Amino acid sequence: MQTETKTNVNPLPQKSRQAGVYKHFVKRPMDFILSLLAIIIFSPILITVAILVKIKLGAPILFKQERPGLNEKIFKMYKFRTMTDEKDENGEFLPDSVRLTRFGKFLRSTSLDELPELFNILKGDMSVIGPRPLLVQYLSLYNEDQKRRHEVRPGLSGLAQVSGRNAITWEEKFRLDVKYVENISLLEDWKIIFLTIKKVLVREGINSETSATIEPFKGNKEERMEI
Repeated sequence: MQTETKTNVNPLPQKSRQAGVYKHFVKRPMDFILSLLAIIIFSPILITVAILVKIKLGAPILFKQERPGLNEKIFKMYKFRTMTDEKDENGEFLPDSVRLTRFGKFLRSTSLDELPELFNILKGDMSVIGPRPLLVQYLSLYNEDQKRRHEVRPGLSGLAQVSGRNAITWEEKFRLDVKYVENISLLEDWKIIFLTIKKVLVREGINSETSATIEPFKGNKEERMEI
């Protein structure tokens, strides 16, 4: 007679189950509602900034660029233009510090240039909170831990942004991105939302110490980061 053996399956910890429910069933509907409300509330500001960009910088009003999102799927991210199209005698764009106008610096310091990303959130390309979407060419430079930032949708703001934004190193940014992925929760998202509002109001961490924006990421030699 064959006896049936029972396999003990350890249930997921309650915290992990709650994080899974929030990540898969709550976060996206919340993003849709918040982005729609924000577009309605900030529509006068969106229209005003669009007109000013047209007057001061010309067309196009929006800066569009491909970025990797959830599971490294490429999408087109929208921002208001902050730079001119000035080129040198060889047809190459002048340095960012030259093309970034006083008006552009104002848009960046107030984060008004990022308002069009609300439409990316509405479409499902982005989330309100998550790791910031970076350049496509960085994908091949990530180590295995850094790639984990693409396990969630990229965000309008994130843990790295409220912890220093452009004033911290790339390594620290990636460490915070992965920390967010591993600790995603409703409470954490709302904490970052309120910290983002505070950061925007005081205009902290807009620029790095050595650049008008931030230095390009050139990869790293570490195989594993400590979280």
